[in-house]
Amino acid sequence: MSGDPSDEELERLREEKMEQLQDQQGGEEAEEAREAQREQREAQKKALLRQHLTDDARKRLNTVKMSKPQFGEQVEQQVVALAQSGRIQGRIDDEKMKAILKELQPEDQSYDIRRR
Repeated sequence: MSGDPSDEELERLREEKMEQLQDQQGGEEAEEAREAQREQREAQKKALLRQHLTDDARKRLNTVKMSKPQFGEQVEQQVVALAQSGRIQGRIDDEKMKAILKELQPEDQSYDIRRR
């Protein structure tokens, strides 16, 4: 008779383990779905940029992203927003890209240092 409770205990532990594995698998699937969504958004962004930027403008933007990744992302988001709202007439060339970069660039802070 003392063997029966251990069998029940083993069965309960097996069920708990199966639930844990199923929960873990569900979490992995959700993570994969989020990753796929992120990749899809990135592909759409790249397609929009390719469609609305000339080669020179795209090269300039890539150069900016290499040196200042956060600022480059901000510029990309701005261009995508302009494209999605339909406010881009034609394609953005290198000169227009320079203007956008200059407009979005944060103001340089000047420091007034005085010697005593």
